[in-house]
Amino acid sequence: MARTPSNMMPLKTKAPSFHLRDTLTGEIRSLEELRGKNGTVIAFICNHCPFVIHVNAQMTRVAKDALEKGIGFIAISSNDVTNYPQDAPHLMKAKAIEEGYGFPYLYDETQEVAKAYDAACTPDFYLFDGHLELVYRGQFDDSRPGNGKPVTGADLTKAINALLQGNQIDEDQKPSIGCNIKWKPA
Repeated sequence: MARTPSNMMPLKTKAPSFHLRDTLTGEIRSLEELRGKNGTVIAFICNHCPFVIHVNAQMTRVAKDALEKGIGFIAISSNDVTNYPQDAPHLMKAKAIEEGYGFPYLYDETQEVAKAYDAACTPDFYLFDGHLELVYRGQFDDSRPGNGKPVTGADLTKAINALLQGNQIDEDQKPSIGCNIKWKPA
């Protein structure tokens, strides 16, 4: 199991716009329509990564809470489905239903969105404020498969709560660790 860290996009970066297919509805969805009035989380995930599977249940709970507070939550898979067919869009839809995702699960077929966000791993989390400026990027929490730490979502939740309360978000942020995004051959 590869252990790839986040690239840590610079804070205050404006969220790159996108139009991607929602695997649940089949509709093309944009950042502009899915963003939350108080902020937006963008999570790069996939179906098969053990690091994503490890956080799925708690990520779904954190997303539900965030959505109730006006924070948009968007998941994107950018993996090469030719070489990793378990991440194909129809299986993304099945995974979203199985896990009870209450948020869009978008497919980045060209991988251009992952490149625009400088995403490196799954899971990789980005929190943007109400003006779509980056205020947090990195890990969900300190838990990893096999390290015995509980999955809490503490790091992302702390950043969301600080954003909602108008407090400064600590800039000392830890990169996420996960499977590398499965890039298409050049």
